Amino acid sequence: MVDIGIISYGAHIPRLRIKTEEIAKAWGKDPVSISKGLGIIEKSVPSPDQDVATISVEAARSALARVNIDPQEIGAIYVGSESHPYAVKPTGTIVGEAIGATPILKVADYEFACKAGTAAIQTCMALVKSNMIKFGMAIGSDTSQAAPGDALEYAASAGGGALIIGKQDIIAKINGTCSFTTDTPDFWRREGRKYPAHGGRFTGTPAYFKHITSNAKNLMENMKSKPEDYKYAIFHQPNGKFPIRVAKMLGFTEEQVKQGLLCPYIGNTYSGATMIGLASVLDVSKPNDRIFLCSYGSGAGSDAFDFTVTDQINKLERKNATLISQFLENKQYIDYANYAKYRDLLYYD
Repeated sequence: MVDIGIISYGAHIPRLRIKTEEIAKAWGKDPVSISKGLGIIEKSVPSPDQDVATISVEAARSALARVNIDPQEIGAIYVGSESHPYAVKPTGTIVGEAIGATPILKVADYEFACKAGTAAIQTCMALVKSNMIKFGMAIGSDTSQAAPGDALEYAASAGGGALIIGKQDIIAKINGTCSFTTDTPDFWRREGRKYPAHGGRFTGTPAYFKHITSNAKNLMENMKSKPEDYKYAIFHQPNGKFPIRVAKMLGFTEEQVKQGLLCPYIGNTYSGATMIGLASVLDVSKPNDRIFLCSYGSGAGSDAFDFTVTDQINKLERKNATLISQFLENKQYIDYANYAKYRDLLYYD
């Protein structure tokens, strides 16, 4: 069997932030109860010149900066997002042109709520394994939308992560992957609608928790593994509470989840959430560390992965691109008035 895995990784998180208490104050809500209830202190905000395309390009460039790969050898680029800048025009072609990978053999934009990026990983795995491409790039990126005053507004943020998948010089071997999908309408946005709708508490059970626990158990059964076999665990993070709760349900500890849990500081980056969480873990990983990752996408589905970090991680030029810890430190706060302007909340038809 030929090993398939991650060759390099990169991420990007906008510098702008807004505190949860600032949003709560604008709507006359109790900031303490909101922050504690969601487990979110602040979230990232895209500036007016940032969108999924620019964030994806930055993440892709970071992945390339860490490794000596000719962009022309990247045979596929898949960008997963639910906030692509164009309804008809792929984001992937923009990324390919920006990183010097064109002409590219295969490009597509993916949509499956917050798990579109992890679905792209699986596609790249299959193409590499079949020898149709040498390297594939999987990206999860979003500038998520939320209606003013809605509960989603406290979490919906921006960011993205990119992975280069291949066979040579693997820094994290993909031991296995599996998925679990049903028709569970917990969150949706109709064509032409500016903001998504959601099923309130229905989004937790039977949506998020059922799909992640079911898929996580399937993967551990397939891999004949237990929670204690992993150094790190990354779960989709729509807020700061759900990942910790689902981890405990499955037998993982808070210590295993801590490094990849970024939602309290940057919000829910949707398709970027598990990708950025994985980037944070890879920033500090050592050889033989085993990583468990389980994404979730409303509608509803989950992709789970089992990784083992290799000795090659010590040769990767991790400091050639911005580390997640640096993104967390490099920030600028804005008030709700500027947030409304930047997120186009004042738009009317």
